[in-house]
Amino acid sequence: MANVVVVTSGKGGVGKTTTTAALGTALAQSGQTVAVVDFDVGLRNLDLVMGAERRVVFDLINVVQGAAKLQQALIRDKRIETLWLLPASQTRDKEALTDEGVARVIDELRQRFDWVLCDSPAGIERGAQLAMRHADAAVIVTNPEVSSVRDSDRIIGLLDARTERAERGERIAKHILVTRFDPSRAAKGEMLGIADIVEILSLPLLGIIPESQEVLRASNLGTPVVLSNPTSAPARAYMEAARRLEGEDLDITVPTDKRSLFTKLFGRRAA
Repeated sequence: MANVVVVTSGKGGVGKTTTTAALGTALAQSGQTVAVVDFDVGLRNLDLVMGAERRVVFDLINVVQGAAKLQQALIRDKRIETLWLLPASQTRDKEALTDEGVARVIDELRQRFDWVLCDSPAGIERGAQLAMRHADAAVIVTNPEVSSVRDSDRIIGLLDARTERAERGERIAKHILVTRFDPSRAAKGEMLGIADIVEILSLPLLGIIPESQEVLRASNLGTPVVLSNPTSAPARAYMEAARRLEGEDLDITVPTDKRSLFTKLFGRRAA
């Protein structure tokens, strides 16, 4: 039976889709079977980040409404054989999702995969609530800014009230993932520090993803950053976050892309 994880946030543009792709890929690299599911109906960005936009035939809405079978809609990654994508529809809206249909799809995914990562739309509306409803755990993605952290606090309240586990009186495991973090700016007070974020949200920290152009570059290439540049700072941070999600106890650091003195000198000489 799969671990169903919702990747969510209150604020848009914090990196949920990038995170879903990177964590899903990192988990699949360890040999586990993984399905990443795009719940952001109407926008459909996960297939772009995964480099599979030209391979979409059927989507989540087709499967939810019974117009296609799950096997027809799942897209197998060409780089990692244990990684699959269930894309969203770009021409429908979130009202096309039904409670019964989503429950059936998630149950079928549970039977087939070790991990199911649900890329949630931002906010608290219907699409986001359906994405989190059947989750066993949540990764709450936030930027180190006050508005993003405040909106994340609202999402935590929904996770504790609107999920199946909450209705059964159980707790859903929740983790914070901080993206676009810059230690030097945090030291100057230009963004929230990690300690402040953890204190406000009162949840365990899954990882810290540093600000890096590699993330944007990877998205534009249609390749998760853990594949496009595995040694880059954000790739290493995502791979460590995936290991923590699996239960490993790792010290949390902020990886950097600083080059060695030799590399710097060589670069200048080559120029």
